[in-house]
Amino acid sequence: MQITKAIETLFKRYLPSPFTIAVLLTLLTIVLATVFTKPETATVDAHFVQVLSYWEEGIWNSSLLVFAYQMMLILVLGHVLVLSKPVNKLILKITKSVTNTTNAVVLVSVTTMLVAFFNWGLGLIFGAILARKVGEHAQKHQIPINYPLVGAAGYVGLMVWHGGISGSAPSKAAELGHLQGLMNGMLDANMMAQIPEIIKSSSTIFSWWNLLLFAILLIVIPLTLSLISKKAAPTELNLPDYEFENTAKENLEGAEKLDHSNWFAIAFGALLLFVFFLQYGSSLDSLSPNMLNFLMLGLAIILHGNFKSFLNAIEEAIKGTSGILIQFPLYFGIMGIMKSSGMVGMISDGFVSVATEVTLPIFTFFSAGLVNIFVPSGGGQWAIQGPIVIESALKLGVPLPKAIMALAYGDQITNMLQPFWALPLLGITRLKAKEILPYTIILMLVGSLVYILGLVLL
Repeated sequence: MQITKAIETLFKRYLPSPFTIAVLLTLLTIVLATVFTKPETATVDAHFVQVLSYWEEGIWNSSLLVFAYQMMLILVLGHVLVLSKPVNKLILKITKSVTNTTNAVVLVSVTTMLVAFFNWGLGLIFGAILARKVGEHAQKHQIPINYPLVGAAGYVGLMVWHGGISGSAPSKAAELGHLQGLMNGMLDANMMAQIPEIIKSSSTIFSWWNLLLFAILLIVIPLTLSLISKKAAPTELNLPDYEFENTAKENLEGAEKLDHSNWFAIAFGALLLFVFFLQYGSSLDSLSPNMLNFLMLGLAIILHGNFKSFLNAIEEAIKGTSGILIQFPLYFGIMGIMKSSGMVGMISDGFVSVATEVTLPIFTFFSAGLVNIFVPSGGGQWAIQGPIVIESALKLGVPLPKAIMALAYGDQITNMLQPFWALPLLGITRLKAKEILPYTIILMLVGSLVYILGLVLL
């Protein structure tokens, strides 16, 4: 497909690495803030130095650094869960049902979206390994399938994750005092009084309209993939078995036995789950990142069965967090500049001047999709765009839950176009971006239609 080749060429030729993009966005923000937010009484040199101080303060914002660590844990613990033996057995059980491309893409897409709704890191790696195992199963039993289409089906969890339990924007909004802290210093007293201490998950993730949109996608996306599969020709397969290596228990001595002890690990994991329900059982309608990570930590230890297997999985999973570790501080620096210089207010005023209560969610959806191309991280995007969306929604009277979810929908849908988060899947499946892009672009268009109609009609 010519459009796919053009998009792949565009990304390779004109889009550098996400870290380089973060640096370029930082420099652009510094220049814009210096030029457009300078007080009349200040000199350019003095204001430039002031902007740089805003940047430095933003980079080391303690609450945002906690946020970065929370996002890293969500990705790592989700990946660790996939590498456990029970989840591997589940994946193998699913693959046994594959007899052709059509039922392969339906099985892979449905299960991947369900898993990604719970945790995006889990969904990302689960979908990749499931697609790979489907390919291995088809190869072993000589079942003709279109493997790139199966790979695309394994990536669709990234188009529903931000509206799910681990979604950065709705989960942070459910954290006590987060929104007020985020907007502190940006709004006057009257507008600050309109910001709630917490937006419960029952108003965002578990709202009837978000669950309805998710249910529609659970039907529409597999249906679209099955229709494509009717015309997709089988592809050649040459896949060795993909396995995560666990350390054997042979020749254990002394304290090493404790690392491999099943009862010790399961007892500690059970303690974590007990504390989770004790601490959070009465507030499950406000799912914060801390709650989700506490739950996944307990589950991961229990499912791995011993600390050695768990730590081996951690070592494997942590490789994927480098982007969050090094890029998030730069995003926080950008936010620091925008917040302290007054750029957030300027941009939100621009939104308000062209949008209405009805159209703001649509503007937010498209702008979030565009920003995701340059800031391929829901957490980083929430740090930069979240304050603009909140202030614009308050000024136009748009319910905050709807505005937050509009950002979430826009951010997640262009993951089908942005290859950054596809890299783990491409590595595991041994596919190339150009092989899955023709299909993910179609899915992006279908998903966009569902989300836009949802924002307008619901």
